[in-house]
Amino acid sequence: MKRALTPGTFDPITSGHLDVITRAAQLVDEIIVAVAASPKKQPLFTLEERVELVRKATSHLPNVRVEPFDDLLVEFAAKMDATVVVKGLRAITDFEYEFQMTALNYQLNQELETLFIMSPPQYMYLSSSIVREIASLHGKVEQFVPPCVHEALLKKFGDA
Repeated sequence: MKRALTPGTFDPITSGHLDVITRAAQLVDEIIVAVAASPKKQPLFTLEERVELVRKATSHLPNVRVEPFDDLLVEFAAKMDATVVVKGLRAITDFEYEFQMTALNYQLNQELETLFIMSPPQYMYLSSSIVREIASLHGKVEQFVPPCVHEALLKKFGDA
């Protein structure tokens, strides 16, 4: 069985994340969406909230499961018996960072492959931080996030 991880903070999960997860789910037997604790990033949503939002957003994908993690990605991949890490790329700046992370992960575990999926044009500019900023200023974000995330953002920041 080919099992892959799609890691991230997912604070919150966006339509761009969902696109990468959906496309990756077509390539392997199982995708584990690995929701990182990332306390240094001071996330808007708790780890439990982010895991639940990702579960709701991916509930239509039968070969996707969601797990929280707070250790090294390579260690978590080994625990989950995953052999592939799937990452989305939006722009050149993503590539530079992800290239560095891939090289380091390879040094830590040479059996863990990384697969990059390019974002389609409509998601190339989209990030969780942009969504949070727009929502905090009561802007409309429903076109950028799954409905469950839109509802959660309205609860955090109130209606526009």
